[in-house]
Amino acid sequence: MWPLLALVRRHPWVANVAAYGTLFSAADVAQQVLARPQRDLSEPEHLDLKQTGKTALIGFTFHANFNYIWFRSLERLLPGANAARVIVKVACDQAIAAPITIGAFYTGLSLLDGESDVFGNLREKFWPTYKAGVLCWTLLQAVNFTLVPPVLRTAYVGACSFLWTAFLCYLRQNDAQDTTARIFQALPGLAGLFPSTANEKGVNLPSER
Repeated sequence: MWPLLALVRRHPWVANVAAYGTLFSAADVAQQVLARPQRDLSEPEHLDLKQTGKTALIGFTFHANFNYIWFRSLERLLPGANAARVIVKVACDQAIAAPITIGAFYTGLSLLDGESDVFGNLREKFWPTYKAGVLCWTLLQAVNFTLVPPVLRTAYVGACSFLWTAFLCYLRQNDAQDTTARIFQALPGLAGLFPSTANEKGVNLPSER
């Protein structure tokens, strides 16, 4: 453990970007496996490796580097881990970094897919994605800014982003509003934040068995 930590301290950018980008890429594979359980995904042709490659490109070139620079800059501007500083850092992260990274994910993949309207997915899916992100990342980033050493913060977020990125990949292929509604309406007090499109149209959602 200590030799690994020493390596990270000697090469923080390489270590953090490599860890984040690898987990970001693996999340797309995990999403494909979980989204199509009826198929034998041990066969390579059942995995969309081109899509995984596009996700990896976005993760390595933008998200990993952006988060590395963002967390270093945030720590320099707001050093320390007392309660007030952590609250401000989390607020800045959700108000500034979250919209940028969500926008880069949707528009970047739309651009790589050659879609005529590269902002279409972003317009459709941004708001439900952002609300879900605020609920998920507020606590995770509070832990990050309180307990995780600055040199490891990008890698920590990469680990947390494994499930989040798999969720984003799934949202991109499905109705984001209905998907987030089905997940969060089961939690007390959150139903109003995530109305489903089916409910808005007066259609009853099928009951879960």
